[in-house]
Amino acid sequence: MAGLGSRMRPHTWSKPKPLIAIAGKTVLDYVLEQFNSLPKSLEVEYIFIIGPNQREQVEAHMRQNHPEKKAHYVIQEVMRGQSDALYLAREYLHGPMLMAFSDTLIETDLSRLDQVEEDGLAWVKPVEDPRRFGVAVVDEQGWITRLVEKPQDFSNNLVVVGFYYFKRAEDLLSAIEEQFSRNLTLKNEFFLADAVNILLERGARMRTRQVEVWLDAGIPDAVLETNRYLLDHGYDNSATAAERPQVTVVPPVFIHPEAQIRRAVVGPHVSIGKDCVLEDVIIQNSIVDEAARLQNKVISDSLIGRQVVVEGKPARLNVGDNSWLKE
Repeated sequence: MAGLGSRMRPHTWSKPKPLIAIAGKTVLDYVLEQFNSLPKSLEVEYIFIIGPNQREQVEAHMRQNHPEKKAHYVIQEVMRGQSDALYLAREYLHGPMLMAFSDTLIETDLSRLDQVEEDGLAWVKPVEDPRRFGVAVVDEQGWITRLVEKPQDFSNNLVVVGFYYFKRAEDLLSAIEEQFSRNLTLKNEFFLADAVNILLERGARMRTRQVEVWLDAGIPDAVLETNRYLLDHGYDNSATAAERPQVTVVPPVFIHPEAQIRRAVVGPHVSIGKDCVLEDVIIQNSIVDEAARLQNKVISDSLIGRQVVVEGKPARLNVGDNSWLKE
């Protein structure tokens, strides 16, 4: 979670990227839902590797929304890559571990993870053009032989989606130490793929797990696309949200029960947060975060931050927290 979130500015000037609103929750809430299917017999701890100035908001969110989860927080002061981030958390990493990126979401079943015999797993998804991702090279028996960052051709389209299982965290940490000693970097960052390749060189046996759903929450257009998917797949509350006078709701939408909406058309694919006020508004395919106020506006394809005030002409907006726009 330690990235600066520069692709999501202006929203990440005032909050960590995982706390961006999406389909009635935050990205972080959906990241945590990925682990709901873990065997109940397992004792689970969460380690959040965060950047400077992020801990206060992330910790407050966890206390308020997930008080039952045992969580640790590690600060990555300098952005030196994924392997460096994991190594900073080494005091908490013992035995079986899962690693997930905080700006991608997948749907997978982890209910039998305690029965996995392999040394590791990498979740993958076939895509048409794998060249801007990392891919897993697999032999005829289904074993991973190598991870390749940004392949130059289309011969292998099994893209690694940023979700891994390692049977022994200690083995991964040892591989990261060797990665450091070899100085295996890309643009001065230590990528996890290189550490995994060292594990494979040492004889680790890893397989892939394929996913059908892989969602991105790292750039504004992708956030809106993920919002649409989630609203289409179970997070729509239009049945209750439609019970408002002078409001037309076009499903699917999520409207917080404490939002105030008057004389408006909302939807499809709109998420509206707590304490928002919308008056004389037509809005579609947009996310409106907590306590925003929209008046006399036609809005589409927009991300609107917390406590934003917007009044005036039709627009497509990407507005960070505590902003005020009037036309």
